Amino acid sequence: MSKRCNKLVDIGRRQFLRGSGVAAAGVAGVVATRSAKAEAPLARVDYPSNRLGNVADLTPNEPLDVTYPDENAPGVLLKLGKAVPGGAGPDGDIVGFTTICPHKGFPMSYNAADHTFNCPGHYSRFDAEAGGMQVWGQATQNLPQYALRVDDKGDIYAEGLDELLYGRLSNVL
Repeated sequence: MSKRCNKLVDIGRRQFLRGSGVAAAGVAGVVATRSAKAEAPLARVDYPSNRLGNVADLTPNEPLDVTYPDENAPGVLLKLGKAVPGGAGPDGDIVGFTTICPHKGFPMSYNAADHTFNCPGHYSRFDAEAGGMQVWGQATQNLPQYALRVDDKGDIYAEGLDELLYGRLSNVL
């Protein structure tokens, strides 16, 4: 003869559903708290302000080779001819990007016909007119764009990046 456990509790369907609802609400509260913390602004890395060139050095739709934030980070400045997101200068059309693909670090080329940066490694493409947004390929982030400032003499300064550079664990120099 088998012994029955005298510790069992007989609950009905309503009691079970009520308890499940309380548990679900508790989990939702924890998730909401964690999400609110995740949306808190992250600390911005302070990069050195580096002069990259002058507005007079730029020819519309032709990349000017530069390096930022250091000599191991190749990039370009572009004058696109129309105001774009992140654009600097009097017309809001000067942008700067790294030319290293964020996917696997291949050096990229600029296609003037469609204003894209193209990676020969895995064919990722990034739109220069849309803030370096990825439009095709294997990359998992957009192309890092320089935060630019143009002074009253037309000198162009880079003062930060909006994405991680390939091969660096953080954007800290």
